[in-house]
Amino acid sequence: MLTKSKQVWEMPWSEITPEGVYRSRREFLQMAAVGSAGLAAGSVLAGCEARPEAAQAPLAFTKNQAYAVADPLNTFEEVTNFNNFYEFGTAKDDPARYASALTTKPWTVKVGGRVAKPGNYTYDDLVKPQTLEERVYRLRCVEAWSAVIPWIGFPLADLIKRVEPTSAAKYVAFTTLLRPNEMRGQRTGALDWPYVEGLRLDEAMHPLTLATVGLYGKELPNQNGAPIRIVVPWKYGFKSIKSIVSIEFVEKEPPTAWNIANPPEYGFYSNVNPERDHPRWSQRRERRLGGFLANIPTVKFNGYGDQVASLYAGMDLIKYY
Repeated sequence: MLTKSKQVWEMPWSEITPEGVYRSRREFLQMAAVGSAGLAAGSVLAGCEARPEAAQAPLAFTKNQAYAVADPLNTFEEVTNFNNFYEFGTAKDDPARYASALTTKPWTVKVGGRVAKPGNYTYDDLVKPQTLEERVYRLRCVEAWSAVIPWIGFPLADLIKRVEPTSAAKYVAFTTLLRPNEMRGQRTGALDWPYVEGLRLDEAMHPLTLATVGLYGKELPNQNGAPIRIVVPWKYGFKSIKSIVSIEFVEKEPPTAWNIANPPEYGFYSNVNPERDHPRWSQRRERRLGGFLANIPTVKFNGYGDQVASLYAGMDLIKYY
């Protein structure tokens, strides 16, 4: 007899260990193991083997102080060993374990839809004309963990202007690479592959929205979305789509992966909002990656409200979640 495995979003909350409890247990056990072995204390995550920073090629960039934050940075090891990237598995350490199988060179992004200059653009076509800059952004994930990361990239608006959207373009649709022979999670039914996301055109054009190619001074590691991803810092992390191979300019709101999977829990906008809880957990507090407790109050729009609140003037952000 064939049995159907439950998807992540089909499991009742009683069957899922709360994120904070799960992580605290693992981190406690790891720290205890390190202590008993007499090893030097460091920034380590349980069950993970850190990818050496030296393995990533350095990038030439300038630091943009306009996007600095007061919060201390998370470490390279924390940010590269605890990820949501279901293409490599649903466990937080799966991407670090398995993403080395991904081939990122050569890389092409198809740009199409309602634009004057559609085409297949190589990574160099997209990146080399740009002046790369480092921006320190907060990232807030829907499971209530957060991080502070020095991303390297260029405004997505610069790319959009180059391809000249027509007046019919109202939204931008993004698609992640589909390559199940290298992305082992795509051999499962965890999501409807390939992963797709979208933004309203004004969101995509906002100066905060970053076409991202690196972090911590070097190229993006595979598990963080190499070779090019989007970072939208006022939205939950799943909106910041990774390893993109397609950008399409469309007239109507495009489908998005998590909304396809579970519409009641994941809306199109997905702005960070402590006033709208996820149906299975609160969004009012968050746990900084590397910490033990969800003791940081969540700030609306992830703290970027002064810059982006005007995009949603008059909208009911409980309804349009």
